[in-house]
Amino acid sequence: MSPMRQAQLQIHFCVLLWGITAILGKLITLPALPLVWWRMLLVVAALALLPRVWRGLRALTPRLALAYCGIGVLVALHWLTFYGAIKLANASVAATCIALAPVFTAVIEPWVARRPFQPRELAFGLAVLPGVALVVGGVPDGMRAGIAVGAVSAVFVALFGSLNKRMVEHADPLTVTALELGAGTLMLTALAPLMPVLLPALDGDLLVLPGLGDSLLLLALALACTLLPFALALVALRHLSAYSVQLVTNLEPVYAIVLAIVLLDEQKELTPLFYLGVAIILGAVFLHPVLERGRQMQRA
Repeated sequence: MSPMRQAQLQIHFCVLLWGITAILGKLITLPALPLVWWRMLLVVAALALLPRVWRGLRALTPRLALAYCGIGVLVALHWLTFYGAIKLANASVAATCIALAPVFTAVIEPWVARRPFQPRELAFGLAVLPGVALVVGGVPDGMRAGIAVGAVSAVFVALFGSLNKRMVEHADPLTVTALELGAGTLMLTALAPLMPVLLPALDGDLLVLPGLGDSLLLLALALACTLLPFALALVALRHLSAYSVQLVTNLEPVYAIVLAIVLLDEQKELTPLFYLGVAIILGAVFLHPVLERGRQMQRA
């Protein structure tokens, strides 16, 4: 199996696990801030047990370590707004909003990764916008704030995905994961006192221990749906562009919506317009790799 094909399979597996995170985020009763804080803290605690991570940290230059810490702050802000969107709307809506990320990635990645701008990438990113408009029209008015917060989350996805693509070759994936999520945990800890003023809808007490049910769900979220796919995605980025990865990530709503229907009965909260919008978004996702393969065959 070629490295690129293996990387594509790895990303699809990661997206399946990321689809499950939306469901876990809805099932966990904690507000967005403590939910994300515990998620990141548990991953960092698990990685701190690995000697490989400490060896990797000692090998990093201060400048490189600081760069990874900055990316970790963006990761934390993405998760904070993503789970905020889940709490303000539902799992299906929050996962669908992430499909806006290719629009931002098409503009951000060429600048960050220092590669030529590709107009067709922006065109495919913009192709999802009619679907997003239908998604917005297919949710109750009370969920519109969740869509706005979800769109902000998509901006952070584009930023940290593009930066990780540029930095991915410089350190061990588990070391990068530990450093980024550790920095994100510290940032959220510092941000917590300001949350009642800045984002009261996402605020929550970090010092309250979660109950048994939330604790078990948090462990599943942190280890199976965060640590594993986060590190695996960093490995896959060595062979794929951030834009290609983000297009595959648009499959996340499929997994999240199907699971939300089965486990959370969310279809009662949404209209057919919502699902039509999702279909348009996914159509753009599937059409892009087909056309890309056609272009490559013509060149050959």
